[in-house]
Amino acid sequence: MALNYQRNSYMLWESAKATYEDEQANFVCDVEKVLCENFENVKRALTKYKVALQPNKQTEIWIKLCTTFQHLFDSDIRKLFSQCDYDVNKIRNYIQVEHKKDFPYLSGNKICNYWLYVLYQYTDLKFVNREDLSVAPDTRIIKASNRLVVIIDDEMSKSNVQTIVIERFNEILKGTIYCPIDVHTPLWLWIRGWI
Repeated sequence: MALNYQRNSYMLWESAKATYEDEQANFVCDVEKVLCENFENVKRALTKYKVALQPNKQTEIWIKLCTTFQHLFDSDIRKLFSQCDYDVNKIRNYIQVEHKKDFPYLSGNKICNYWLYVLYQYTDLKFVNREDLSVAPDTRIIKASNRLVVIIDDEMSKSNVQTIVIERFNEILKGTIYCPIDVHTPLWLWIRGWI
């Protein structure tokens, strides 16, 4: 997720799988091994199957995250979740406020929420306050929000448009059976057909 920047997520997952299955490149999936390699070797492994599309920047992000995971969680990211009582709000505060610089890209409005959603959806993690996971306001979600008049044309160009989209979906879905993050994938797929 930390390297999922303006790209097809399905292609990223295919790239990640190919990297994981390659004995020469799969060291990038092990925090300790990444930190024992030099920058060029990490970059080569991350770009071999295009996990990283921005070779230098995304390699720096990967190494920084591995450093964070090692120093703060003994190389086990699950310790972050237990340390924060599996509470979505505490986890986001830790990542987005208390230790923002330690979590490049993962600390962003879009990716932080979507990352936690993916972990919840595809692992055995059970988070407290899951309903507080906001919609992940990427470019497509912003366009879908505009098409649905959740935001108006003038708001599309505002610097805080992501925050506006998050707040509006929080308001719209409050008191319903849906969490804001639940609308992300349907909206993303729906607007994709319009672009």
